[in-house]
Amino acid sequence: MSFAKEYEFLTEIGIEPRNLGSFVNGVWKGSGSVVSSVNPANNKPIAEVVEASHQDYDEGMKACFEASKTWMQLPAPKRGEIVRQIGDALRTKLEYLGRLLSLEMGKILPEGIGEVQEVIDMCDFAVGLSRQLNGSVIPSERPNHMMLEMWNPLGVVGVITAFNFPCAVLGWNACIALVCGNCVVWKGAPTTPLITIAMTKLVGEVLEKNGLPAAIFTSFCGGAEIGQAIAKDTRIPLVSFTGSSKVGLMVQQTVSQRFGKCLLELSGNNALIVMDDADVKLAVRSVLFAAVGTAGQRCTTCRRLLVHEKVYDSVVDQLLEAYKQVKIGDPLEKGTLLGPLHTQASRENFEKGIKVIKSQGGKILTGGSIIESEGNFVQPTIVEISPSADVVKEELFGPVLYVLKFKSFEEAVEINNSVPQGLSSSIFTRSPEVIFKWIGPKGSDCGIVNVNIPTNGAEIGGAFGGEKGTGGGREAGSDSWKQAVVTRDGCDLETLPMGFYSIFRYLLEGVPRSPHQGPTTDLVHYNKLRERTTTCTRDQLRLVDLPHLWFKVCPAPYAWWLGIGI
Repeated sequence: MSFAKEYEFLTEIGIEPRNLGSFVNGVWKGSGSVVSSVNPANNKPIAEVVEASHQDYDEGMKACFEASKTWMQLPAPKRGEIVRQIGDALRTKLEYLGRLLSLEMGKILPEGIGEVQEVIDMCDFAVGLSRQLNGSVIPSERPNHMMLEMWNPLGVVGVITAFNFPCAVLGWNACIALVCGNCVVWKGAPTTPLITIAMTKLVGEVLEKNGLPAAIFTSFCGGAEIGQAIAKDTRIPLVSFTGSSKVGLMVQQTVSQRFGKCLLELSGNNALIVMDDADVKLAVRSVLFAAVGTAGQRCTTCRRLLVHEKVYDSVVDQLLEAYKQVKIGDPLEKGTLLGPLHTQASRENFEKGIKVIKSQGGKILTGGSIIESEGNFVQPTIVEISPSADVVKEELFGPVLYVLKFKSFEEAVEINNSVPQGLSSSIFTRSPEVIFKWIGPKGSDCGIVNVNIPTNGAEIGGAFGGEKGTGGGREAGSDSWKQAVVTRDGCDLETLPMGFYSIFRYLLEGVPRSPHQGPTTDLVHYNKLRERTTTCTRDQLRLVDLPHLWFKVCPAPYAWWLGIGI
């Protein structure tokens, strides 16, 4: 059995016509159901995958848990070096991986390549982070005491990703988790198993090349039963889940029952506001990009367009004209702007959604129909509707844009905040006063608040996530990494051997401790130094020479702070 000519490139990234879908302790296995990965542009099979069984999962998790004991002891910069190599491995296969992602998911080729590039960028970000996982020294209320705060790994982080961003969300979570000292168990979306396998093979090659346990990165292709196993598994302190609010709530309840932690990235119902002083041309281009991109299947897709009554007609007319220029077709073809929906079920949901919209008074301004073809193509749609309609408060995962009219900034904010979801939002205005109100406590209630840019296109340097029904999780940049670690604090200096004070004295004065000096002299020197250097920065203190007894005499009380990082 071999690939058709248009799929031959898949062999360059380790994909065969039939693939095993469980990476268990460095070996590819599979004893579950056999499924086909389908091209959404024509609904024809690409390749077969043997999914993971419960037995595969149990074997893989056992190995992953054991590997965590090795990985967490590797110095963070060394872990960063491994992640750097993973990024380099992805670079060498960027075009192939991007093409596979577009083929299997349905997004246009520039978006597919861009998504893989985002994982590479996350690797670069994580490499720098590996040398900045800093703790702190906290002033103590007790005399002659100090508190040290340090960050330790959780152990294993579970990552459950969705079909719409099968690579990027993995990168946001796994790159951070790995440099923080955690092993990763990944369950990719059941409808994008090939990209799961291709990514895992590259990561596995890097681990093998460095003589590290392959189980540090364990992955499974499978359905809800594997996701449920991850949610229930007490060996996984943190589970990151991306998907619908309905399923996310079930995951959260399951994980919470065992006192685990969840990072949830769920539904978005994102609004873009156009004020009467906005740059209308800029706003229209941004709305088109945000509403049509990825066929409306981004978590950050613009689903609600709020337009001030003074510029309403102008904005709508220009937007309708722009929609006429959208090329719909094969996502791998140059010039295509709108590819297919991911599955036939998605196309059916689009049809049902349009019927509901019409039943609630929605007026179709353009689109509103499926496109008769072998693939899952639909027309990009603009709907004029009341903001009070129930359907507006739901997320229809497709290229459907609701256009809503408002009279004042306060009314626009009220409409923006009136939905259960709270991921992304944006406003177009030239007014500094309006901008500061928008980003302030009485403005948008979303996790991502934009000004004069689309609702989509989040940067990895910031923490990605939303509020309310979106789940409250934070991934990628900023201090999202603190969700992948646990704090250990409360170190008592009085119980430390005297040699610790000698190190302080050497660093601060450059005077080595004489072997004839007793502990009393040492303490006197330390107290004098402390009086003289109240605000001195005491850096480069190395504890490597302290006896292991130090850690036994001074155990740190545990202050758990769990959680991790579309």
